[in-house]
Amino acid sequence: NRPDQTRPDSARTETRKLGAQREKMMSRCLLSRLSRGSVQVLLARRTPAVFPRPLSTRPGLRSLTRYDETTDWQKKLTPEQYVVTREKGTEVPFSGIYLNHSEVGMYHCACCDSPVFSSEAKYDSGTGWPSFKEAHGTWERDEGHTCITRRPDNSLGSTGTEVLCKICDAHLGHVFEDGPDPSGQRFCINSVALQFKPREPNLQDDQGNQ
Repeated sequence: NRPDQTRPDSARTETRKLGAQREKMMSRCLLSRLSRGSVQVLLARRTPAVFPRPLSTRPGLRSLTRYDETTDWQKKLTPEQYVVTREKGTEVPFSGIYLNHSEVGMYHCACCDSPVFSSEAKYDSGTGWPSFKEAHGTWERDEGHTCITRRPDNSLGSTGTEVLCKICDAHLGHVFEDGPDPSGQRFCINSVALQFKPREPNLQDDQGNQ
């Protein structure tokens, strides 16, 4: 005879009850886990993911910044400046303070104060952002002595060219090949990424006019 056939009926009944209780407990635990997982999936679907635009689509490009990773840009910049320059955002078109600005002087990087564009290169492109023919320091399309650098960018839905500050890696805007002669380029730059400084009067000219 098999061992379970020799047990009293009461012992077999008790064993069956314990087994049924275990199955119920396991089922409840499984349902609880599934419920929590479903809630997490629903929350993940309701909460939109926010991803910063990639700095570049080419591997191997490294930061040129002179600032170390401990620089607290959120304290140094306004919220609008931080979103545009450090998170690669874009200001609303026709909203920038420098869109219709015509004062003579130099536009500097809002993050590190490096001179990036001269008022002499500024023009009205009608696109809604301050536009420049070339970066300050350009010599016959040679930008080796400028404070800007270019990097490929496909985050706009098509292949483009991002313009960054060479000194601190701040995102300034983009450059397009539809500008006026002689450069044929349009540097489309965010106002909040810039800080304008008017040209100082020439002291020798002032003394000569006295």
